[in-house]
Amino acid sequence: MKLSREKINVEMARKKMTVTSLAETYGVSRARINVILNQREVSVVSAGRLAEALGVDVTEIIE
Repeated sequence: MKLSREKINVEMARKKMTVTSLAETYGVSRARINVILNQREVSVVSAGRLAEALGVDVTEIIE
């Protein structure tokens, strides 16, 4: 799945989340969440976990 970094950034802003707080909610290090966010192509499971950490439906963060 292709992630939309812009949509993720909008959701993070709405929830007043930093990359660090997103990483904590997701359950990984800040470095690992940056890798995930910069990959753009992620597994369905990763996209689902990221959406859950943001509190949104997965369709809201993919291109």
